[in-house]
Amino acid sequence: MANRCALCGKGVTFGHNVSHSNRKTNRRWLPNIQKTLVSVNGAQRRVDACTRCIRTLRKQAVA
Repeated sequence: MANRCALCGKGVTFGHNVSHSNRKTNRRWLPNIQKTLVSVNGAQRRVDACTRCIRTLRKQAVA
């Protein structure tokens, strides 16, 4: 599965794990990407979208 949202472009973020002794090791945060159906120009398309975009689309569909 892709680690990039097809709607907002959110991707992997890098940083450090920091131990109690303040040693820093590399780590990465992965976005919560899910396959979902999205209406694009009236047609349903299956896209990889982050959960934040899925929630926003659900809010806009109700309103």
